Amino acid sequence: MVECKDVAEMKAIAEALEGQLTATLHLESADFELARELTIILEEKAGRLLCNGFPTGVEVGAAMIHGGPFPASTDVRTTSVGTLAIDRWLRPVAYQDFPTVLLHAELQAGDQPAG
Repeated sequence: MVECKDVAEMKAIAEALEGQLTATLHLESADFELARELTIILEEKAGRLLCNGFPTGVEVGAAMIHGGPFPASTDVRTTSVGTLAIDRWLRPVAYQDFPTVLLHAELQAGDQPAG
């Protein structure tokens, strides 16, 4: 947890983060405007964004390797967790439990294809 003195410091810290598997925003509806700004930054840093939730407890560490047959890995050139997996899993971005108003316009419920 990081306590920031103001919004500018919060954005600067978010910009300085290295790539991660997940990033979580804990917020209320009053925070949506700032959350939009932070989401733009965080979607470049993490492959899974969460709102008001908690990710699974996987640490991205250099010593962690988890390869092997499906479902651990479907690509023999890489691992499914650990620092070697960052390139493999960085995209696409998943938005878990995000309020519709915080999603990009093309992801909002009214823009979903039928069926």
